[in-house]
Amino acid sequence: MVFWSKRRRVTSLGALAVGAACLLSACGGGSDTSATTSSSSGAAAGGIKLVHPGKLTTCTNLPYEPFQFKQGDKTVGFDVDIVDLAAKKLGVTQDIVDIDFAVIKSGAALNAGKCDVAAAGMTITDERKKNLLFSDPYFDATQALLAKKGTGAKSLDDIKAKGLKLGAQASTTGLDYVKKAGLNPTEFADSPKELLGLQSGQADVIVQDLPVVLTWLKKPEIASKFELIASLNTGEQYGIGMKKGNDALAKVINEEIAKAKSDGTYEKIYVKWFGKKPGELGTS
Repeated sequence: MVFWSKRRRVTSLGALAVGAACLLSACGGGSDTSATTSSSSGAAAGGIKLVHPGKLTTCTNLPYEPFQFKQGDKTVGFDVDIVDLAAKKLGVTQDIVDIDFAVIKSGAALNAGKCDVAAAGMTITDERKKNLLFSDPYFDATQALLAKKGTGAKSLDDIKAKGLKLGAQASTTGLDYVKKAGLNPTEFADSPKELLGLQSGQADVIVQDLPVVLTWLKKPEIASKFELIASLNTGEQYGIGMKKGNDALAKVINEEIAKAKSDGTYEKIYVKWFGKKPGELGTS
């Protein structure tokens, strides 16, 4: 899966607050804890202001296994472990809020004080940089095509030539990529709905981030009926999103990512969630 603070001038701060609240309530979302949004800010190590005292609040879009997903009552995953590095450095705990991806990538969730960071398997793009401050890249991503067995397709050109129905997750770089290739896919709100669309015949093939597809294929009921037909080397990289201007927090996150890569912690986290070392994903 690629998948943030400039605000327009408004006549009153009250109107801005109401607009942000309406946008976020329309998209829904829940948190791993009972903490409520507060207008007051807490300060972590180094004087970094946080939306909730003692917590680094992360906006994400669940489920997106293996990056972030529920395991019992707890949200776990690769992204969760990466953000935890910064939380520990700041001396706080991570609190995760589930919210619509479109509100994450637009920067609205961060601008409205819903969270401190956004970690949602999100690709760094020039368009998203207009609304978000991104960390240094923490994951090299690529897209993949998952199809029902027997299509005979091996590429996007084959999908076109055979008239196969293509599906993609809304608001993602995978969707943008196949559209630029001249296809008009059916859009699904999230990755579970996209997979269900493939299983129910609404799509013959779907495009999704390679690690997500590989995780699906670990399930016998998926592997028995569907297959990976192609990897699309899109050259994407994931980043942690923050409100523009939050350079102090970005500095901490970037330092922790660099430290983890140099001391072996990053590789351990990578192997934990993907079963392979960095650079080996997608190889047999």
